[in-house]
Amino acid sequence: MTAPAAIASPSPWGHVAVLVAWLDAANPRTDHEVACRVMKLAEETGEAVAAYIGMTGQNPRKGTCATVADLAAELCDVIVTAMVALATVTGTADAESRLAAHFARLLARL
Repeated sequence: MTAPAAIASPSPWGHVAVLVAWLDAANPRTDHEVACRVMKLAEETGEAVAAYIGMTGQNPRKGTCATVADLAAELCDVIVTAMVALATVTGTADAESRLAAHFARLLARL
């Protein structure tokens, strides 16, 4: 399967919709597939943690072996993976409105 084409939408949700459609075509959306997309978030989070450990040299066997750019890339993967999981579970349009409402609730508490 070829990679999906980039879209011109300035909204990240347009990109998420392309990713979800691509995943749905590659792996039909069964209960197992939905669970895998949610579990992928834990994998990506682990990679971000590993990048932080590598950036700070907290593993004496490896020393400092990652950069801020490595950590930033892994954090972006966490964000995209969470957005894809949310859109898979709720639908892209509903995911966008749910995230906006969640941000509004968070900001109201500040």
